[in-house]
Amino acid sequence: EAEIRVRQLIYDGNSTLSEFRRHRARVNSRAYETFSTAEVTALKAVESYLNVYNEHELVKLATDNLDSHQTTYDRIVKRGRRGVGSKADVQQSLGRLALARTNLMAQDNKHKDAIASFISVVGYEPVDLNEPETKNHLLPTDLAEATELALDNHPRLKSASADVEAAREQHETSKALFFPRVHLEIKGSDNDNLDGIAGSNDDAEVMVRGRYNFTGGKDVARRQETVHELKQAKEIRDRTRRQVIESIRLSWNAYETAKSQLEFFKVHVDASSNALGAYRKQFNIGQRTLIDLLDQENEVFQARINYANALNDLRFAEYRILAGTGRLLWAMEVPLPQQADTIQ
Repeated sequence: EAEIRVRQLIYDGNSTLSEFRRHRARVNSRAYETFSTAEVTALKAVESYLNVYNEHELVKLATDNLDSHQTTYDRIVKRGRRGVGSKADVQQSLGRLALARTNLMAQDNKHKDAIASFISVVGYEPVDLNEPETKNHLLPTDLAEATELALDNHPRLKSASADVEAAREQHETSKALFFPRVHLEIKGSDNDNLDGIAGSNDDAEVMVRGRYNFTGGKDVARRQETVHELKQAKEIRDRTRRQVIESIRLSWNAYETAKSQLEFFKVHVDASSNALGAYRKQFNIGQRTLIDLLDQENEVFQARINYANALNDLRFAEYRILAGTGRLLWAMEVPLPQQADTIQ
């Protein structure tokens, strides 16, 4: 007795095709989530890098400020010894010198904190950091273009859209429950001396069979469930879209503000530095008091700090915009992980 059967699905209400599309959408959704995680991690690394570099520059400024106060203090002490200055000037200069030392200590502590944060994100200590490169040549020309790029490229929004597609295909799969499953069935047999009957008994059969599984209200309930799941996925996608728009607007506003402020901070640095030079000359000829000179030195120090922080904010704002448009890793020429590959 020998028999062979071949069974091929012809029609199932597109259930198989819908399931294939659903799983493809799920894979793509996870790939876009990986893409989004990589972008977020890259932005954290950039922020840590910028903070370490900026705090290092601020330590230099605090050191220069201390050296400037030390020079002023030594000069005042010499003037006092010659009988030109007063004890009050010496004490005033000494107090400002002590304050400059504490400023350096505080800034050095912030630098160490920035290094600790860098290690937490990157995994190793920063060594020989170079001045960060500007990425403004890769930025959109205006907010409208930035928003359009964000809506087209943001991986989190793409992930939410893929989830909508998966929910839609799941709903299509539930519809297939109301259609019969049709198969093409081919059977052939070759039998000899079967059941005590001498001779050959061969058989061949080609059939198209349709089967319908009636389950009452279960399939109706399942289809209704997928309708609600599709609505939920759409709501998540729409909420994600609003969040992406809000994020890119905030990033663009921060960039515009930092760029505008930087110009005025530069003017403040130049003007206060020129004024300090004039104050020193006037102090030497008795036209300025010591307190005027010390206050001006502090103003120059603060102006330089403000400029350094504003420059750091501007650089980070540029990278925030690139991350908001889903192009940060591209701009940094860092390849995406393999898990971020999608299925077409």
